[in-house]
Amino acid sequence: MSTLIAVATGSLFVGGVVAFSFGLRRRPLPSGTHRTAETLSARWSRLTRRPSGRRGRNRDRLLVLGVVIGLLGYLATGWALLLALAPVLILALPYLLGDPPNAEADMLSSLDRWVRAMAANLQTGQSISDALRLSAKNPPPLLAEEVRLLVARIEHRWPLRDALKAMGDALDTPDADAVLAALALAAHRGGTGATATLDALSDSVQERLRALREIDAERAKPRVVVRQVTVISVVVFGLALLFGGEFFAPYRSGIGQVILAALLCIYFASLLGMRRITAPPRRQRILQEAGR
Repeated sequence: MSTLIAVATGSLFVGGVVAFSFGLRRRPLPSGTHRTAETLSARWSRLTRRPSGRRGRNRDRLLVLGVVIGLLGYLATGWALLLALAPVLILALPYLLGDPPNAEADMLSSLDRWVRAMAANLQTGQSISDALRLSAKNPPPLLAEEVRLLVARIEHRWPLRDALKAMGDALDTPDADAVLAALALAAHRGGTGATATLDALSDSVQERLRALREIDAERAKPRVVVRQVTVISVVVFGLALLFGGEFFAPYRSGIGQVILAALLCIYFASLLGMRRITAPPRRQRILQEAGR
C-alpha cells in the first residue's frame, strides 16, 4: 500500500512539474486585454535570473529533467537529498566543469584583423580618418557595431581622440586601448609613421595572441583532470547507491543527509575555486581619466 501511495505521489509531482513548464510558455494575450500585473513567467525569470531566448528555455528543460531524475532517485533509494541534488548537478556541473569563454583571445583576433586592414589602407595614402571610414565597410563581427559607431561620430564632427576614447570605453579592454591609443597618437602626428606603427602593433597583438592561447591550453589541463574525476565519481556513486545500499545506509538518517550535503557543498566550492583560479585575471585599462 505504501509503495502504491509513493508511486501515485511521484506521478502527481511529475505531472505538476510538466504542467508548470508548459505554463511558462509565452502566449499572446487576447485582443482588448491589458497586462495589469507581472506574469508568472516574468516573475520566474526575475527571481531565477533566467537568460532570455533559447538559453533560458534550455535551462528550464534541464531544471525539469533534474527534478524528474531527483524524484525517481528518491523513490528508488529513499534519499530526500536527491530531490535537490539532481537539479543542482545538472545545472551547475556543466558551468563548473566547462571551459570559461576566452573573450580576450576573441578580442585580440578581431583587433588584429582590424589593424591589418587599416594598415593596408594607409599604404595607399589614406589618412587615419579615411582608413577608419574604409574599415567600417567590412569590420570584424566582434567590432562591427563599435567601428560603425566610431565612424558615425567622426562624421558628426567629433574630435578623433574623443571618438576613439568613446570606443575604448565601450570595448572596455586593455588590448583595445593599446590599439586606439596608437591610432590617436598617429592621428595627432598627422599620420607620420602610422603604417609602421600599425604593422608593429599588429605583430605585437599576434605575439600576445599566441602566448594567450598557450596559457589557455595550460589552464585547461587541470579542468580536464577534474572533469574526468567528477564524471567517474558521479557514475560510481550512482551505481553504488543503487546496488550497494547497505554501504550508504548511515547517510539515510537525517544527520547523515546533512553531513552528505555539507560534503557536497565543499566539493562544489572547490570546483568553483578551481574555475576562478584558472580564469584569466582582468587587467587594468590604459585609456582612463585620471583618478578612475
